[in-house]
Amino acid sequence: MTEPVPTPFVAVVILNYNGRAFLEKFLPSVIQHSPQAQIFVADNASTDNSVAFLQEHFPKVRLVVLDKNYGFCQGYNLALQQIEAKYYVLLNSDVEVTKNWLVPLVELLEKNEKIGACQPKIKSFAQKQYFEHAGAAGGWIDAWGYPFCRGRVFDTIEIDKGQYNDEVPIFWATGACLAVRSRLFHQLGGLETHFFAHMEEIDLCWRLQNAGFEVWYSGKSEVYHVGGGTLPNNSPKKLFFNFRNNLLLLYKNLPRKHFFLVFGVRIFLDTTAFFSFIVKKQWANAWAIIRAYKAFFQLKNKVQKVSNPKPIQKLHGFYPKSVVWQYFFRQRKTFSRLK
Repeated sequence: MTEPVPTPFVAVVILNYNGRAFLEKFLPSVIQHSPQAQIFVADNASTDNSVAFLQEHFPKVRLVVLDKNYGFCQGYNLALQQIEAKYYVLLNSDVEVTKNWLVPLVELLEKNEKIGACQPKIKSFAQKQYFEHAGAAGGWIDAWGYPFCRGRVFDTIEIDKGQYNDEVPIFWATGACLAVRSRLFHQLGGLETHFFAHMEEIDLCWRLQNAGFEVWYSGKSEVYHVGGGTLPNNSPKKLFFNFRNNLLLLYKNLPRKHFFLVFGVRIFLDTTAFFSFIVKKQWANAWAIIRAYKAFFQLKNKVQKVSNPKPIQKLHGFYPKSVVWQYFFRQRKTFSRLK
């Protein structure tokens, strides 16, 4: 009879779907630099021999094998129901971690019970002096619901010059490398399954703040992200998810009166984006916005709205102006220039 495996203090959980090449490239760094953690790979019914590869080459990595591809959100929800740990770290398969990357994240969570989740500094694997699009130095959100990051505003990505080596509260932490208290993850219902993928981490972090907890960034921890591993940044499908899920995000988490105000402005701004794609003859992108609005109306009554949400103005990482106006009209392209 085998002895039971002790409950790990930290579980680093990598969700995989046909990502054998990423696992082969990046899993060794995760194993090498995460001695404090138990490493899990949750497999979304891959067809590329990922499971057999892991069993042969990484026998100490624990496997959670799902019966079909449930997508990012439900895949993680189902996998984490089978994993016991004090803290989860949701880590993308296309992330290279560095020495002692886990220590600052765990220290933040350990020293402050009010911190529900946190993220490290996210930099580009391809251009390691730059921040990476998905998370950079911590996520913010503007008055009309547009998310952006310290170190990345729309398509302007900053070079890391040490300007974000701090530890500060933020609005949302990236799903590419998200450390979260397991107790809160389950209490809040995990990731919103109707999102499938994209912005689900913003929704979770917003719900954490509405529940009275904080989300933090630590510049003492650093990882390198390939990015675009699920969908390229210029993909019409990704554009569809971003527009649809952003509207669902606002509907779920804003007070009712505030949502209708924001939604009215968003219709105007998103219509402007639609016609800009038409002018550029980017028909697939324009159609993605139409499809996103249609899908939003079909799904809005299926998502779980937050009861008694707090005014967004009182949450950390809220920018009280329009980042669209500042970026495109005032030409303020970096976080430090937003005023």
